[in-house]
Amino acid sequence: MTASAFQQPIDLSRSKRLKAATYDTHDHLDKSIMASAPFSSRERYSLFVKIQHAFHRDIDALYADPGLDALLPDLQGRRRLPMIEQDLADLGVPPLAFTAAAVFTQDSRADLPTALGWLYVAEGSSLGAAVLLKEAAKLDLSETFGARHLAGAPEGRGLHWRTFTAALDTIDLSQQQDAEAIAGATAAFDRVQGLVNQVFSSPR
Repeated sequence: MTASAFQQPIDLSRSKRLKAATYDTHDHLDKSIMASAPFSSRERYSLFVKIQHAFHRDIDALYADPGLDALLPDLQGRRRLPMIEQDLADLGVPPLAFTAAAVFTQDSRADLPTALGWLYVAEGSSLGAAVLLKEAAKLDLSETFGARHLAGAPEGRGLHWRTFTAALDTIDLSQQQDAEAIAGATAAFDRVQGLVNQVFSSPR
């Protein structure tokens, strides 16, 4: 990412600046995922869920961080790792084997701007999961079996997302910290891209 990626108009909200700065990275990831045909079979979908598990394992500690919970609404209630673990159990497949610790752990306090960037990516993926849930339904998967983590929030996906971004936009950060949040979001997208490249290119 070049320095110009951080130079977003100051009249944009933080969430919109994050969206603009990571657009190309996000778009490339989305295209990579769909090119891997994750909904062509349950076997391919299981690989997708393994990727989801690995990513949410990396960020799970953020949802238990009291400092972040004080800034972001119902952060603990937004945690999706348990649902992904149940989806893997429904599908009868194990998670990826890990050789390294998660990106964020409860033993070390997360840097605020970086954590916000990663959470922006995680919460944004929940907003876009409605389309994925419809595709999963074609494999006879649902919000109660195999695709639990793609389910929308009780209050609706749109309101769930707007509540998150409203809080994100009001957190007091310096210009440097805003740049660090963008770098965090980019790192999160890159992490998922690396998992997609690893999992879908591996021999089945």
